[in-house]
Amino acid sequence: MSKDVKRFIVSILCISLMISLFAPSLFAAEEDVADSVYYNGKIYTVDDDFSVASALAIKGDRFIFVGSDEDVQKYIGEKTETIDLQGKTVIPGLIDAHLHYSGIGTSLLQIDAFWKPKQDILNAVADAYKRSEPGEWIIGRGWNQAAWDPAVFPTKEDLDAVAPDIPVVLTRVCGHATWVNSKALEIAGITKDTPDPVGGEIIRDENGEPTGVLTDTASNLVSKHIPDWTERQKIEALVLAQEHLFSYGLTGARDAGSDLEIINYMKDLYNSGDLKIRIYQMCSSGETAEYFYKVPEEKRIGLYNNRYTIRSIKLMADGSLGARSAWMLEEYTDRPGHVGNPRYTDEEIYELVKGAREAGFQVNTHAIGDAANRQVLDTYEKVLKEMPDPDHRYCIEHSQIVALDDIPRFAELGVLPSMQTVHATSDKNMAEDRVGPERIKGAYAWRKFIESGSIVPNGTDAPVELVNPYHNLYAAVTRMDRDGEPAGGWYPEECMTREEALRSYTIWAAYAAFEEDIKGSIEVGKLADFVVIDRDYMTCPAKEIKDIEALITVLGGETVYVKDGINEDEDTEVDVEGIRVTIDGKYVDFDVLPILEDGRVLVPMRKIFEKLGAVIEWADETATVTATKGETVITLKIGDKVAHVNGEALKLDVPAKVVDGRTLVPIRFISESLGYDVSWDGLNQLVIIKTAE
Repeated sequence: MSKDVKRFIVSILCISLMISLFAPSLFAAEEDVADSVYYNGKIYTVDDDFSVASALAIKGDRFIFVGSDEDVQKYIGEKTETIDLQGKTVIPGLIDAHLHYSGIGTSLLQIDAFWKPKQDILNAVADAYKRSEPGEWIIGRGWNQAAWDPAVFPTKEDLDAVAPDIPVVLTRVCGHATWVNSKALEIAGITKDTPDPVGGEIIRDENGEPTGVLTDTASNLVSKHIPDWTERQKIEALVLAQEHLFSYGLTGARDAGSDLEIINYMKDLYNSGDLKIRIYQMCSSGETAEYFYKVPEEKRIGLYNNRYTIRSIKLMADGSLGARSAWMLEEYTDRPGHVGNPRYTDEEIYELVKGAREAGFQVNTHAIGDAANRQVLDTYEKVLKEMPDPDHRYCIEHSQIVALDDIPRFAELGVLPSMQTVHATSDKNMAEDRVGPERIKGAYAWRKFIESGSIVPNGTDAPVELVNPYHNLYAAVTRMDRDGEPAGGWYPEECMTREEALRSYTIWAAYAAFEEDIKGSIEVGKLADFVVIDRDYMTCPAKEIKDIEALITVLGGETVYVKDGINEDEDTEVDVEGIRVTIDGKYVDFDVLPILEDGRVLVPMRKIFEKLGAVIEWADETATVTATKGETVITLKIGDKVAHVNGEALKLDVPAKVVDGRTLVPIRFISESLGYDVSWDGLNQLVIIKTAE
């Protein structure tokens, strides 16, 4: 870690003893003295004018000043903590407008199959099988056949080979399909003769036998047999989810559907002080919603100092595009005769929305397909004509495939398209196959919605996607996946601007929760929620948005997260775990940590070549790598102690090697061969790479 970054981090955690410009003011009135002042930063306030400030002051849990370094002086008293941001960027605390809070927590307690190769998932199941005990189930989440080659649904036989006599249940990334083994089918009593339930499908082979994949309500045939999480596990999951969100600079979220049990656990944790995050709760429809319809507002809204609010319900109009259970107006392009799976008749959804309206609750309805979106719009319109509410803020969650004629209706009716921009880059490899070239024009159509007058709250749908908000902001701005594909973006005409994307994750998300007056921007009188990030979101190269990291997360004036590697003991500046790398002062985020071998640092090959601006070619059959930058060509073979630079053979102190399936290369040799200067900070285990002067 560089000394400049060290100084910045330490200063954020320590009380600055300012003796010049920021000396305690002798003239500050007691009521104006701040508890803390942050200055010398680049603060994107996300107010109406998208103003940029350099300083802010906090008293209690609110901002009492936002402005210049000079003007903030009058808020500094003898006991005010002053924090030098050293030019770092500050944005409002991020708000995920749609996630599944308890699901994030429980996903941290089970097999992580998120977008992993099929064989890696099977290996993880095999490992879990070896550790399992009688009566246990193996569960996990995150598989996506679209990322496999071939991109086809898995089978029960795949799982039977690694877990023959213990039930296995793996939920697809979308949450609308489940992959199970034969033992799970046996326990559920699912056979060739089992009929498909309403709103779901048992996928079958050409002989009518279940293949091991169940969609939507068919998954319930198995899941109802899974032993429930214990009370201890459920509570642990809720706390784990909070820590996970804080680590990304998320200070709040709209939880897209929880039942009474989870809500009561949440309230207990708020009462004990273990939960601090701000959650806007959608109640699951049915018994939970009916219970809270009878609870007065003062016992549901703004609880625990504006940390928990219960004022909306969650409905489900269809399934997902990936599972072909999204309800479409016309048949799927890649499955003739099939239009998906509606969840409600028109009469059923009308009664549900009407009941919520009578109780004064916001309605948030999951709708992916264009038929589902139209049904929900028609129902909202009908109910609101009968019982007008000028500020209902009804939402359609996802609004993913929408008929072009229906897009303007959202703004006309005041319905918010609550969308997840990262879904577009996750679904791009299969979406057009599902709906064809015409319907795709109304898919993930953020620009069309915004230009028609809609506010677009943004979220991740985690654990369907990773909760990382910067992946979402990157997708919104570029329409590219994290590998930079496709170049120029997938239907880039639908991109958001950077300002719109940040609004979608702050003030627009707050608006969807009726809370824009107290959060979502850095303004006087609002809750002091913000995050310090490691680069300038508005000016950094677009490809770097996905790599942004939260350094410090502040909620209600309290620091609730500090990035790992920071030691709060002033006598020990920084406690660094592992080897870090900077290129021209910016940290490189490796998904596999660098290693030290024979006194030489090896780093992940693809990432370091990308960061150094080289294009690589990889020959699997010979394990040879060729990297080109300008006129420089580097060729090396994995395990060989000789590499070639522009045809000249050079001996390597330590050869490239494969570790845990990833190729690592010697960083000094690579960097210097490409014209960079390299130095080693042994005290902080830091490789410093700089452009040669």
